[in-house]
Amino acid sequence: MRPLLSSAVVCALALALAQSMPLHARDLRITGAGASFPFPVYSAWFRHYNRETPGVRIDYQSVGSGAGVRNLINRTVDFAASDAAMTDEEIDQVDGGVVILPMTAGEIVLAYNLRGVDELRLPRAVYPLIFAGEITRWNDPKILEANPDIDLPNRQITVVRRSDSSGTTFVFTQHLSAINERFREEIGTGTSVAWPGKSNFVGAPRNDGVAALVSNTPGAIGYMEYFFASRSNTPVAMLENAAGNFVVPDEESGQAALASADFSTDDLRIWVTDPSDPGAYPITTLTWMLFYREHGNDAIAEALRDFVTWAVGEEGQAMAADLSFVPLPEVLVERVLAQVPDIQ
Repeated sequence: MRPLLSSAVVCALALALAQSMPLHARDLRITGAGASFPFPVYSAWFRHYNRETPGVRIDYQSVGSGAGVRNLINRTVDFAASDAAMTDEEIDQVDGGVVILPMTAGEIVLAYNLRGVDELRLPRAVYPLIFAGEITRWNDPKILEANPDIDLPNRQITVVRRSDSSGTTFVFTQHLSAINERFREEIGTGTSVAWPGKSNFVGAPRNDGVAALVSNTPGAIGYMEYFFASRSNTPVAMLENAAGNFVVPDEESGQAALASADFSTDDLRIWVTDPSDPGAYPITTLTWMLFYREHGNDAIAEALRDFVTWAVGEEGQAMAADLSFVPLPEVLVERVLAQVPDIQ
């Protein structure tokens, strides 16, 4: 009689067989978590990919960039997402290394709740001071000067900020610190910052939480990704850019902002802090997915490589544009595709 195979050998053969099967013949469950900023487009991508790729299911939880990075470090997810990418210190904590890839871009808007005010201009000398707690009323002379034809109320400004560790907060405070010295010195940049301890500042978790609080609070203003304001029909301010032009957020102004970025950097942690193009929307940012350089499961790594290749391609980026995100420039798509094989 032939000797029975040991259980270890059987398991090894089963694993090898599973990993040699095409994606559509497998039953893969892949989990990710992180940034709320790109959640609308990521959700749409995963629904489409899951439908078109039988045998693979990718699930993503919107828990905020900070929580996503922590989950990656703790290896409790298969991938993560962050609007702040990762710091060198965070990267060093990941067993197996990290591949950081920008997947799309978006615009951080200042949504407001003022009855009868459908168009509002906020100069670059003004909106940082609102979030620094210096400008506290809607009829402040600095706001009135930029909006002479609008009857702004003598109402306190309720400032809605993120209450969780947030990549959106990182990008927003990075921009405000770059254009306003007082904000930089008193508040600074980070995924979490010490906002002014004033009664008119209130917090909410995730982009959807900020959007809901602004839309339900007369006199409020808050920062969020453009999708969340557009889907709740909350008006957003026109912001003055570095060229002195007041610009609305849209695909064209977002692409103009990305055109100001330096894509020759050694890695893909590329920031668009204060774009110089005359047509650029001033607070435009890339957003990243974070993958293990050595995942440990070949089948999951293969599926993630396949997904990224599709998502940064023509169909995936068109879906992003339909959801008010900004498609990646072709030069950046080429750099992402060159690094996809690093996901192992």
